[in-house]
Amino acid sequence: MEHLLELRRRLMWSIGGFMIAFICCFFFAKEIFNFLVVPYQTATVWAGIDDRQVELIYTAPQEFFFTQVKIAAFGGLFLAFPIIASQIYKFVAPGLYRNERHAFLPFLVATPVLFLMGAMLVYYFFTPMVMWFFLSMEQTGTGGQAAIQLLPRVSEYLSLIMTLIFAFGLVFQLPVVATLLVRAGLTTADGLASKRKYAIVIAFVAAAILTPPDPVSQIGLALPTILLYEVSIIVARMIEKKRAAEALGGDGAQAES
Repeated sequence: MEHLLELRRRLMWSIGGFMIAFICCFFFAKEIFNFLVVPYQTATVWAGIDDRQVELIYTAPQEFFFTQVKIAAFGGLFLAFPIIASQIYKFVAPGLYRNERHAFLPFLVATPVLFLMGAMLVYYFFTPMVMWFFLSMEQTGTGGQAAIQLLPRVSEYLSLIMTLIFAFGLVFQLPVVATLLVRAGLTTADGLASKRKYAIVIAFVAAAILTPPDPVSQIGLALPTILLYEVSIIVARMIEKKRAAEALGGDGAQAES
């Protein structure tokens, strides 16, 4: 019962933090959406049509309202993540040894930092590149052709950029997951290296599932995934070398005693 009460307390703090962040983000939902439209504006510059005003539409009366609710939920989860992570840590920490708590803390810091790095890559480079690819399919209507212009719906644009941010944010957690597996003894650097060819295939399959069905998005997610897998192998080797050095130092101290 004591553990259940502690779990309820941590859940209440997490939900409370999320609700406060949700309300704040809903109040500024339009400003947040305008901030998310900046990559689309960048894409129009890349496509050479920056003289045209960027327009997004909604085709149902309630569409933009529910889009603002999604923005508030998305932003609220992002802002409340430090509170949620700290509550998870406080619930788990009493059952860990002191050295385990010290080993666990860096991952709590690395997780949001790596997620933010993935989100920044999406915002400043990948989303403009994807939108530039879609804008390149427009037709001006000259030479007897029909005029075809991109007018994205607000909900579909938000779904696109949110999907990309979550996909890249999750992929950027690969070094954290690999490091935890190596520390737990569930895998090794040589084991990761030997599975490289399977990891490449899985990276492209995951990119096909997590991104829109266009080659630019899929290749753009698969390549960073493969690069991060290589980084995971390097980090795993560093951990193994450090563990071997500590074990050698411990054996030397025992021999002296």
